[in-house]
Amino acid sequence: MKEKKHRETLPPGSVVFKGDQKMERVSINYLKYDAEHLTEQKLDNQAEITFLQSAQEIVDWYDIRGLHDTRLIETLGQTFEIHPLILEDIVDTDQRPKFEEYEKGLFLVIRALRFEKLQGELNVEHITIYFKKGLVVTFQETESDLFESVRRRLQSKQGKIRTRGADYLVYALADVLVDQYYFMLEDIEEVINQLEEELLDSPDETIREKIHHIKRTLIVARKSITPLREAINRFAKTENDIIQDHTKLFIRDLYDHTIQVMDMTENYRDMLNGLQDLHLSEISHKMNQVMQVLTIITTVFVPLSFLVGLYGMNFDHMPELHYKYGYFILWGFMLLIALGLLFWFRKKKWL
Repeated sequence: MKEKKHRETLPPGSVVFKGDQKMERVSINYLKYDAEHLTEQKLDNQAEITFLQSAQEIVDWYDIRGLHDTRLIETLGQTFEIHPLILEDIVDTDQRPKFEEYEKGLFLVIRALRFEKLQGELNVEHITIYFKKGLVVTFQETESDLFESVRRRLQSKQGKIRTRGADYLVYALADVLVDQYYFMLEDIEEVINQLEEELLDSPDETIREKIHHIKRTLIVARKSITPLREAINRFAKTENDIIQDHTKLFIRDLYDHTIQVMDMTENYRDMLNGLQDLHLSEISHKMNQVMQVLTIITTVFVPLSFLVGLYGMNFDHMPELHYKYGYFILWGFMLLIALGLLFWFRKKKWL
């Protein structure tokens, strides 16, 4: 609460880190390339760094991992003329996914999602991308390289990425993150299938808690995917000269992927709703089975209790009490009633 109040008193464009510091040093991975050449350099915020942009036919990619060094981010903003509002959103880890156009560059906010099956937790990482002609600057919260596959493609000259501009690199980076959504949803689907098997085997209370936990996980994922769909749509429809026409075709395909991911999320939510209904049905069925057994036992013992109560009365003139074999006759009669009732229940398929 105090942090939010502090945030409200700051002027727009203030670069104040709002998240948790997830690494000690900020690492900077610099990669410069064109169709024929590639240069790569790794630094950290403890070294003397000179940020430069090459000629426009060369693409410069600065990958910043760690958001807590606001002075470094402000230096990047001054060097590459990044709007202060963009710098504010870079260090605001609660910022929702979006795409915005500025006079001197474009800005994309996206969230990386990864589901840990063993812990059953969804890891969310704040990712931002600023780009213009010949320049891409990405910001990640942690030291894990989410863009390793893109880096390998650049190093090995795989695909078209080395022959295209900065806009295509941004598409490739966003595509990698959206592809991770498929892996995340596949892991969630596996957990849902396991829950269904457990539910059919032993529908206890722990199953209900697990279902509720996965539903909350999907809600968190949905809050990241829904605004991203609109952001990618705006990305695909922009008329900015930075985005070339041949790249827009790929961005539209990326938009289709976000719609598919959103549909999968909705389907899994429906599956969980179905599991909740199945859980209630299994619990109800189990209760009905218990009640059925108890009802049969009660039904069998009602006439026996009547007979025992009848001959347990303290009247003097009860002729059956003086029969020599009355006790055995009563027992036989009671067993006959019990067996007859059980036979009838079995015939009715109540047993």
